[in-house]
Amino acid sequence: MLVKLIRNALGLVIVSADVVTRWSRIKRSPEAQQKVNEAASNLTLYHFFACPFCTKTRRVIYKLNAPVKKLSATQGSPHRDALINGGGKVQVPCLRIQHDDGQVEWMYESKAIISYLNERFAG
Repeated sequence: MLVKLIRNALGLVIVSADVVTRWSRIKRSPEAQQKVNEAASNLTLYHFFACPFCTKTRRVIYKLNAPVKKLSATQGSPHRDALINGGGKVQVPCLRIQHDDGQVEWMYESKAIISYLNERFAG
């Protein structure tokens, strides 16, 4: 109980610091932003609100101005079950990538996700 309280308090500090220190978003032409929006429509980020690695990943998504769908995978959430059934484990952040050919890829690790997002949307 005490550990959960401390973890939640630290999470609130991390998220608050994130909001206060966010970078500005990438600005694109309406046509370029529409392409990013379409590309991001096949992406879903499973996350915990107060997880520092999830916060780091969400910061990059914000900076890249990519409207990636975000789903909380907290205990008791139906999204947690989808994460387990699809990806095979409860580990966040996890990026679900729906490829054009119908294949689904589950990408774990914030560094890998951030690298993927930067390659896809930074240029």
